[in-house]
Amino acid sequence: MVTFFHSHILIVILLVLSASSQASEIVKKSKSAICHTPGSQYYSRTKNFTSYDTLDQCLASGGRLPKGQSYTSQSKPKVVSETPTKYSRDEFGRGWADEDKDCQNTRQEILISLSTAPVRFSDDRECRVTFGRWISMYSGEVIFDASKIDIDHIVPLKWAWDNGADKWSKEKREQFANDPVNLVAVEASLNRQKGAKGLDEWQPPKNQTQYKARYERVLKKYGIQITIR
Repeated sequence: MVTFFHSHILIVILLVLSASSQASEIVKKSKSAICHTPGSQYYSRTKNFTSYDTLDQCLASGGRLPKGQSYTSQSKPKVVSETPTKYSRDEFGRGWADEDKDCQNTRQEILISLSTAPVRFSDDRECRVTFGRWISMYSGEVIFDASKIDIDHIVPLKWAWDNGADKWSKEKREQFANDPVNLVAVEASLNRQKGAKGLDEWQPPKNQTQYKARYERVLKKYGIQITIR
């Protein structure tokens, strides 16, 4: 009988402690509609409040967080967007890649491969091209000074982003940005003039047929579906 009595008392005590623990975890919405969690410095001071089981419920009722606090809802699995919604050059890699780690990035390799004469480098390491002989596909002009050359993406990165590249994997976007099929050495002025314009908005002064063919080749290679007129 004594054992039963003691067991009954123990159960009552556990229930009281459990209820007390649960009560201490409630979220308090003050009269000014601020939601205070147990970790808030104002939690114990808030005497007049409406209680909620979770912070999500408190916020959903019209409550708000204390000034300077932020919160990510836990009521639903956090949805992480696989791709950002706004274009950034970094989404195609941080500048030109150097995949073989030989100190010559994609820009330098394109300058070397497209020069119609042996190139010169800034030093014996041969990392940076300074002079060569390039014939601009956009104008037909011959350029010798590498500093006056831009390596242009025939299909602009931002244009590609707006036409489906935002759904690609990061690896595919980096491949696209460094693919020689999509790169050409031209004068900086025409590259700036072109910007991120598509084929229907801009074509070079010279070699327009060649430019259009290269553009369509890139679209086909990367599966970009769009009608070219």
